[in-house]
Amino acid sequence: MLTHAFTTGSNSDLVTDVRLGLTKPGQKELPSKYLYDSVGSALFEVISVLPEYGLTRADERLLRRHSEDIVARLTPPTIVAELGSGSGKKTRWMLEALSRHQHISYCPIEISRAALTMCERELGDIDSVSIVGFEREYLDGLLEVAARRRAGEQLLVLFLGSTIGNFEHPADVKFLRQMRGILRTGDALLLGTDLVKPVHQLLDAYDDSLGVTAAFNLNLLARINRELDADFILPQFEHVARFNQKVGSVEMHLRSLKKQTVTISAAGLAVTFPEGETIWTESSHKYSIAEIFRIAEGAGFRCDAQWIDEEWPFAENLLIAE
Repeated sequence: MLTHAFTTGSNSDLVTDVRLGLTKPGQKELPSKYLYDSVGSALFEVISVLPEYGLTRADERLLRRHSEDIVARLTPPTIVAELGSGSGKKTRWMLEALSRHQHISYCPIEISRAALTMCERELGDIDSVSIVGFEREYLDGLLEVAARRRAGEQLLVLFLGSTIGNFEHPADVKFLRQMRGILRTGDALLLGTDLVKPVHQLLDAYDDSLGVTAAFNLNLLARINRELDADFILPQFEHVARFNQKVGSVEMHLRSLKKQTVTISAAGLAVTFPEGETIWTESSHKYSIAEIFRIAEGAGFRCDAQWIDEEWPFAENLLIAE
């Protein structure tokens, strides 16, 4: 295994996004990608094994059971790029199946350096796999991977864990269309999608009894304190999970428990929060089967195959660029 990490090393985007998000009229918001610093990434690994949060286990079950079926539908030689690899634990099933047929170049793309480090540690023992990590935004990293592939290689993009659900519709279709613009005809996308299920089950998954998800969400404010010299007092905010029936998404918010003003020195910003006002930090859309086919077609893909977990309704979808 040969490992390199191509890094960004700047928090200027964080400054810009915090300034824009916390001065936005109406609903204050912060992009969910900033939840995943080293502390957030570690907390999410804990969330993934909580009894209330079945999504990650469903994702892993499908990959474990069907990785050979998925690989059989690809056209070697194949290079693999993964958007938001996390620790890489569930990716092992795909890489092991692929490496039984050919040498594989695997390119995890993450904005979290800690996640890349965990991924390289988790997958470094697989024979016939070379890892080249990119500390990049998703599309920027994918552009670099696409530019590096050899003639005749099929590019397989892994976008697992239903991260696509973090994009509010129609932003999900727009993102897939942008991805399609980078790919060639015949390239493949393995897309994980969480499916609709009872609301009480969804809310339990995003507001667990141990409070790990609350700590994960509140760490976003702690990160801004650490990196942007802010003075958020964490006990004066609380984690809130709610289901938006209109759009079919679970939303995570941070609610101010009192009227307060927070100073964010690196952003040159002072933000006032009335009691009860929230910061919207993440959405997670839950798809129907018909909806998956519609967004794939709208983005320039056809759904070649689909595998569904019945224990926790979740689908892996193999999409082919047309």
